[in-house]
Amino acid sequence: MYFNSMPKIYYDSAGTGQPKIVTNLMRRVGLRSKVKTNTMLFDTYNVREGETPEIIAHKMYGDPELHWIVMLVNNIIDRYHDWPMAGAQFNSYLNQKYVDADGNPNTGGVHHYEINQTSGDTKTTIEVTDLTNYPNALTVTNFEYEQLRQDKIREIRLLDPRYKDLFIDEYQNLMKESNI
Repeated sequence: MYFNSMPKIYYDSAGTGQPKIVTNLMRRVGLRSKVKTNTMLFDTYNVREGETPEIIAHKMYGDPELHWIVMLVNNIIDRYHDWPMAGAQFNSYLNQKYVDADGNPNTGGVHHYEINQTSGDTKTTIEVTDLTNYPNALTVTNFEYEQLRQDKIREIRLLDPRYKDLFIDEYQNLMKESNI
């Protein structure tokens, strides 16, 4: 359904002068600002271990093929980096990303340091790179940094199922009228 709404174009991928009709995968639409900020349309949801957009779409909308709604509402383009990883995948990612000079995993190494902001919102932390000027800064390990990032992307917004059909119609209309 998602790709069916995308327009077709002539494209000569081989440069032979013989273009073919292909789906224009570059066509994109986004949520309107008023829709994004309307809290009545969305619920907050924490993605559980092993859940995929298809599983959530099936739970919410009764159709796993509507996974694109989950992705579009949350502005998820790269499913590998923008979607929470399962435990084994997360550990493998950490072990590949953070290796020491000997090639060993270094997930406990220092990622950065943080201090509390002293004015304004004092719950906000500020990232600092060394302890020279901030000897009381909190150490954040590679693991803690990546886990916090996963926790942030684990919290997504889901379109209220009552508005699913309107959303699909609007998407299809926007795909028809938008230009590259």
